[in-house]
Amino acid sequence: MDELVDILDEEGKYKGISLMKSQAHQKGLFHPTVHVWFYTPNGQILIQQRGKDKDTYPLLWDVSVAGHVGAGENIKISAVREIEEEIGLKIKPSDLHKIGIFKSVQKHSESLIDCEFHHTFLVELRVSLENLTKQESEVEDLKLVSITQFEEELGNEEKSKKYVPHSSDYYKTILAEVKKLA
Repeated sequence: MDELVDILDEEGKYKGISLMKSQAHQKGLFHPTVHVWFYTPNGQILIQQRGKDKDTYPLLWDVSVAGHVGAGENIKISAVREIEEEIGLKIKPSDLHKIGIFKSVQKHSESLIDCEFHHTFLVELRVSLENLTKQESEVEDLKLVSITQFEEELGNEEKSKKYVPHSSDYYKTILAEVKKLA
């Protein structure tokens, strides 16, 4: 779905203009996104298998919930909206624990360049996996994996191919922050 997004400079500051997401991707312009990682107190992380019809990384495993921040939309409100849309879970903005903003550039093709600043949050998952409702157009599957298994698979050249290739620093930060809370 195309939507209006705010355009950022290379430092992540708002430029005062908004374009359609497709235009931002086509021109390689920076824009804000949200990443929300759900964890359980017993050391598991919720991962999402991207939908088979996604333009980028179809069927690879990724962050629990992710999405674009709408033009003029508050970052936390965007995260809450994306969570409800993608996994059917209602949370409060106060449930979000922000761990950072990560700059990411992924050139998929000449006409699809993701230049994003991921506003990244952790949230404790307080319901069972069965109580989540996948957004069929976005999410192929959801599963819980132990922090140990996730870390081992990311460190294995063959097994890591099933995950979206975020930077190793990004994944290391996520794992370190989840370990503090789980």
